[in-house]
Amino acid sequence: MADANRWIAPELGLPELPFVDFGDVLLQERPDGVHWKTGPLVDYANGRPFAWVDDEQSELDQTYVTAHHRGSGLLHHVNPRVGLREDDFHPLADFARSLDTPRATG
Repeated sequence: MADANRWIAPELGLPELPFVDFGDVLLQERPDGVHWKTGPLVDYANGRPFAWVDDEQSELDQTYVTAHHRGSGLLHHVNPRVGLREDDFHPLADFARSLDTPRATG
């Protein structure tokens, strides 16, 4: 997963970004049908708000996040045949705006 910082980030002009190390669960199917990424993502978020954009999510993953994550979480499914499109950014922006809190002035 660290390869994205070496191969993709520079091409997009991004700095090195944090990533989730999936360790031993990488590509390991779970007997409960929850995606193998779900648990580690929830653990990494550790109660912080997070958005997960993927093409392999299901209702089982949403149920898991709801039950195990104490913060806000958005699971946004992207059609693997067309990839991330402009319309996918609307729910992400709405989610980000929902996290904004008014700042005290004075």
